[in-house]
Amino acid sequence: MLYRGSCHCGRIAYEVEGEIDSVIECNCSHCRRKGYLLWFVPRDALTLSTPESDMATYRFNKHVIDHRFCPQCGCAPFGEGRDPSGTATAAVNVRCLEDVEPAGLRIIPYDGRSA
Repeated sequence: MLYRGSCHCGRIAYEVEGEIDSVIECNCSHCRRKGYLLWFVPRDALTLSTPESDMATYRFNKHVIDHRFCPQCGCAPFGEGRDPSGTATAAVNVRCLEDVEPAGLRIIPYDGRSA
């Protein structure tokens, strides 16, 4: 399935292909404050519809995840990093996808606070 997503103002827009079987709700200091519900996909499943130069990046803790956000509206629609095997991965914030109702998803808690 093809999903469309964006930040609040639309400056960052993208499409992502795949099936959402579950999402991760992490309790680390960053994800909890932002209210992320994350769907992990291969990075090449996410296609930007807007220039990468329109995004800002935030890194914290181990500095291995590029948390992408809009410098205009502040919304954070996805992050980029690598999975344990080294494969490029995108962590899509499903709250930023059109026509996806988070209440209907299987939410898996993750203890990022202790990781």
